[in-house]
Order: sequence, then C-alpha cells, then structure tokens
Amino acid sequence: MVEKMRAMVLSKLAPIETKPLKLTEIDRHEIKTPKEILIKIEACGVCHSQLHSIEGDWKDLGIPPTLPTVPGHEVVGKVVEVGKEVTKFKVGDRAGISPLLESCMNCQYCNEGKENLCDSMEVLGESLKGGYSEYVTVSEDFATKIPEDMKPEYAAPLFCAGITAYKAVKASEPKHGKKVGIFGIGGVGHMAIQFAKLEGCEVVAVSRNQIHLDIAKKLGASKTIQFEKDQEKFLKNLKEKVGLLDSAIVFAPADIVTDTAIKSVKKGGLVVIGTVGNIPNFVAFEEKTVRGTLIGSRQDMIDVVKIAQEKNLKVMSKTYPLEQANEVLEKLKTSDVEARAVLIP
Repeated sequence: MVEKMRAMVLSKLAPIETKPLKLTEIDRHEIKTPKEILIKIEACGVCHSQLHSIEGDWKDLGIPPTLPTVPGHEVVGKVVEVGKEVTKFKVGDRAGISPLLESCMNCQYCNEGKENLCDSMEVLGESLKGGYSEYVTVSEDFATKIPEDMKPEYAAPLFCAGITAYKAVKASEPKHGKKVGIFGIGGVGHMAIQFAKLEGCEVVAVSRNQIHLDIAKKLGASKTIQFEKDQEKFLKNLKEKVGLLDSAIVFAPADIVTDTAIKSVKKGGLVVIGTVGNIPNFVAFEEKTVRGTLIGSRQDMIDVVKIAQEKNLKVMSKTYPLEQANEVLEKLKTSDVEARAVLIP
C-alpha cells in the first residue's frame, strides 16, 4: 500500500484571495531510480513567482506546465531514504533543492556548467513534486548538502531567493566602489544587498515600501530611495542623492520598474533583469546593456550555501504552518511580508 503525505495542491488557476490551494492527501513520492534520494521536508520558502504561477499571470509562458500541481521550489529537509547507487548522501544528512530539479546533463549548456539554461530543465514546484508538501524525491546530483547546524527557516530561502540574488549580483559585474542599484527589496533583494556589499559595491536600495528600505539600511545599503511611479520625479531624486548608477538589478515584477531602472544607469551601464516582464523602452545609442538572469547552476548553489555559512549572511524569514500557504501568498501579494515567508510542514 502506497503511503500518503499532506500537500497544498493547485487544481485550478485563480486569484489567491479565493484560496485555490487545497490541503490534500496525495501519494507520497517514492525513489524510482538508483541515484534518487527521498527528503522529508523541514521548510519551504514562499517565492513571489509562485504567486504569478498560481494566479495564471504566466500561463502564456506555460507556467505551470500541468495541473494539478504542488507549488514550492526552495526546499530543505532530511534524507530519509537513498537509492542503491547514491554516494553523495546518507540517511540523516540534510539537503536542499533549488528550482533546478533536473536537466539532461548532455547538452551544450549542461556541459558548460549552465544546467539552469538546459532546454530540458525541469523545475521543482511545477508538477506534483513541489515543496508545499511533506516529502520530495530528487537525484543526488541536483541536491545540495546543508550544514547540520543551519536552521531550516534560514536555509530554505537560500535555495531560490539566495541563488537568484547571488547570480544576479554576479551578472551585474560587481567590483569595489561600483554603484549598484537594487530595485525591489524583499526576499531576494535583501540578500542581493549583502552579496553586492561582499563585492565592495556601493549599494543603492530602491523600494516603494518604507519597511523594506529600513531593512536595506540595516543590511548595509549606502543609500535608500523610495520608488515612485512618477518617473521624472524619481529620476530627479536619484540624481540629486547619488547620481546615475553604474548598474542596476531588478527584482520587482513590474514593467515600470524595469523601465525606470534602465533610465537610472549611466550611458554604457548595465541592467540585470531578475524577473519576468517586458522592456518598454531601450535606446541603443546610449550603449547600455540589458541582461537576463535565471536562478543559477549547481555550483552556484554550492557557493551560496558556503558564503552564507562563512560570511554569516542574514536571511530574514518568518515561519508559517503549511496549511496557511494561501494566506501567506496573499500577504506577499499585498507586500505584507518583510523578507521571506517560510512554510513548515
């Protein structure tokens, strides 16, 4: 008889206020290949991209690819069973999974260590394998070891927010003294501030929410500027306070923010887009570069965990029971989450 597990299942795309996630008992995942491990989930971070997926904002992008689905793509837990060919983990070890659930391991991208760009890449939380549940299986090749003393609510956000922030900062070509603007200070942005500071950058934090700006200041941002939809007014304020930026990183999922970020960097500057959206205006003659970024590779994930442990990275999180996933996502929608919400099964 197949064992069961609790999971928050999405069967129909709908506004989060209608509570579309339903607590359901589904078949517990079982190890099906010799290199898989079974993880008992200790914590799963709540990402803004899951909100877009649940409400149907990204339906045109094929996200989620199937229904029903179990969301959740930043997971940590304990290994409770291993396949017969597993060498990296043993029962009792702690492991984490980023959105990168698997890739083909044979294509050009995989051979270059860019598995996150693989055309066959599968995403955790876009099938019945998702973190809003009690168990999940994964190939040992796509799980990352976690130090035993790293708390679940600290570790889980590293596996999407952390790696996204780290990769975006790397993509911004950071160096000592460079003036980097971070647009959107939430679960991802508050970590990006710290990664940029570790590179010696002068960080300018931009958010519409004063609470987030206060957090940014505590985390070492050199300057904080409140975002305004009146673009002319915002740019005037920016130029007066700090001048034009060398680079900008965008985490806020709004086209007006992306457009404003592009106009906030100097000619020849660089803008990194860490969200989904359109680029409303782009003037080629200003020699600016716009670059996209998508989570990160397996090696990037290893690096993030190591940096977090060695540099005492601050991960701001608040825990909630698994059953409150709808309510937590609604809080996220109304910007009522300071940094990262984490679900505990």
